[in-house]
Amino acid sequence: MKRIAYSTSFFVMLLLMVFSANAQKKELSIKDGIVGYWSLYPEYKSVQWLPNSKGYYVESTKDAFLKVNAKKGTSTSLISLEELKKSNSELEKLSRLPRVEFIDGSSFVFQFNNKVYHTDLNSKTSQVTTTFDGANVDFTKDFKNSAYTKENNLFISVDGKEIQISHETNKAIEFGKTVHRNEFGIHKGTYWSPKGTALAYYRNDQTMVTDYPLVDISSIPAKEAPVKYPMAGQKSEEVTLHIYNVAAQKSIQVNTEGPKEQYLTNIAWSPDEKFVFIGILNRDQNHLVLNQYDASTGAFVKTLFEEKDDKYLSLTHPMEFLPNSTTEFIWRTEKNGFEHVYLYNTDGKELAQITKGDWVVMDVIGFDRKNQNLYVLGTDNNGLDRQVYKANIKSKTVKKITSLSGVYSGVQYDVTTNLFLASFSNTTTPNKQFVFDGNGKVIKTIVDAENPLADFNVSPVELGTITAADGKTILNTRMLKPSNFDKNKKYPVIVYVYGGPGVQLITNRWNAGASYWMQTAAQNGYIIYTVESRGSENRGKEFEQVTHLHLGEEEIADQIKGVEYLKSLPYVDQDKMAIHGWSYGGFMTTSLMTKTAGTFKVGVAGGPVMDWKMYEVMYGERYMSTPQKNPGGYEKASLLNKTDLLKDKLLIIHGLIDDVVVPQHSFRFLQECVSNEVQVDFFTYPGHPHNVRGKDRVHLMNKVLMYIDAELMN
Repeated sequence: MKRIAYSTSFFVMLLLMVFSANAQKKELSIKDGIVGYWSLYPEYKSVQWLPNSKGYYVESTKDAFLKVNAKKGTSTSLISLEELKKSNSELEKLSRLPRVEFIDGSSFVFQFNNKVYHTDLNSKTSQVTTTFDGANVDFTKDFKNSAYTKENNLFISVDGKEIQISHETNKAIEFGKTVHRNEFGIHKGTYWSPKGTALAYYRNDQTMVTDYPLVDISSIPAKEAPVKYPMAGQKSEEVTLHIYNVAAQKSIQVNTEGPKEQYLTNIAWSPDEKFVFIGILNRDQNHLVLNQYDASTGAFVKTLFEEKDDKYLSLTHPMEFLPNSTTEFIWRTEKNGFEHVYLYNTDGKELAQITKGDWVVMDVIGFDRKNQNLYVLGTDNNGLDRQVYKANIKSKTVKKITSLSGVYSGVQYDVTTNLFLASFSNTTTPNKQFVFDGNGKVIKTIVDAENPLADFNVSPVELGTITAADGKTILNTRMLKPSNFDKNKKYPVIVYVYGGPGVQLITNRWNAGASYWMQTAAQNGYIIYTVESRGSENRGKEFEQVTHLHLGEEEIADQIKGVEYLKSLPYVDQDKMAIHGWSYGGFMTTSLMTKTAGTFKVGVAGGPVMDWKMYEVMYGERYMSTPQKNPGGYEKASLLNKTDLLKDKLLIIHGLIDDVVVPQHSFRFLQECVSNEVQVDFFTYPGHPHNVRGKDRVHLMNKVLMYIDAELMN
């Protein structure tokens, strides 16, 4: 009896220890998850292959760059922070190791104080290779020359000498900046030729585009701060491409004939610098021609091929020439349903489809030494995973070489050893970094990160699926339950939504894409749920294009399927459901609060599109065409004529200087609410554009959760 009593007491003591340990875990606050985000990020090491070094990579520590043997793990110091500071008197104020790019095994380059330094690791000396004094900086491949903008004009620095290329006084005409509002994969406005002898650059004439009147309230009185904003169906910008010859110090215009409002995309140079290639997309975004132009004269040479689609094209990657070839290149397109890699020649002939399958190519990693195999990063597991694939050009076979279910990222390939560097995570793995070979076999583990949230009272992220409203398509879902979840209790729900094109919220990585504020809400007794509805990214063309011309219909039907699933769960309080989303998610939130009134007791819509006629040309017309061509679609999608349907509590939040979804959307909605005697709540962030970032985001997420709490937790 004494032994049993002792065992029972011991068991009770163990339980008390477990409960005590749980009780001692910290609560994750909104501030922790935003201001302290990086301190809660899994351990990560900055690594890169050392060029032509036969199996060595560089690891950046706090105090030095290390040369590491990829197979053995042995390391030696290449240069320390102190040595780098002493390598040039101008570098004495370096407080940490800079981000560098290795030119070869014994030298690298980096930026510091508007200068590019070349560091020789043998002599431990650093020399300035080029300077820049502006924005939108772009460097030649050898980092010896640079291009940059000052206000609306373009400059280059060659051999330390600044040359002004454009001399435009009209501020509505810009040179060397990104165009078409960063759509079509365009993220810069200058393109150096491979050897740096010439620079292709955009000229963007926006004089015909409407000035949208944003307001700067930082001065007294407030002043206008207008931006050029082409709305759907209205006049758009007129873009041309020009080429500056460095030796001749002269620019020519590329002869891109056609309508002035077409889109010039996918800029690429031929390896011999003789030609420039441009993907010219019509304003309807359903017809692209890949054209070749003479780089010395700007003259049209020929059209390599055309692509058409009955809805729209999504071609966001320029051609990439094969190593050591001037005639063969790869081209990424979803013409057969999923984005894959094709091999073409400069006669425009398709030589082969290199990758294939019901998955999407996310990134091209590189060719092997003999150009026989191409390695790519692609989706898997219903779009949740990112895996490495090997495609053999001759046999046309494709093989997945990685095996762990999750997301491989930052994949770097070393052609000399056929080895890879990569990071990996899934919902139970914070971060692993390793070296693996061409068959996917792990050679060395660099990092096996511990859970950065181990000391916090957080919930596991659960991935699931439901069937879409079409009765056949599988949709991915994500759920966080309260950290002290009890299946016998009922909990309120916050549905977090985006639902629009160009975004994927849920992946099989650490936290599955969930923000830390969701963990805070779960601590406070909420279930947080997300459905990746049809129309979102990385599931193939049919999945994405189903919403074409009628945004806010199929996505809403899918979200309602998610609600039906929630209501089938015994631990969900059907009378206490909230919805929150930003941007397209704000449009979806408001759509659901009006079109399906009564489904959610409360909603918070951030930066919402209320009428697609007021959204910009490039994105809006791709998915909705123009108001002139699709008046019925615009009318159905508009929320300005649906304010009388609003029955429950809705808070609208908008940045006062939002230049993406302009504030007019929310103010017009408010105006309609007043006219229809409908009560709605509104809050603005005066100093913020489309997203509220920095420390003010703490205020934003507290505002969102406090508003929801007031309705669901009383």
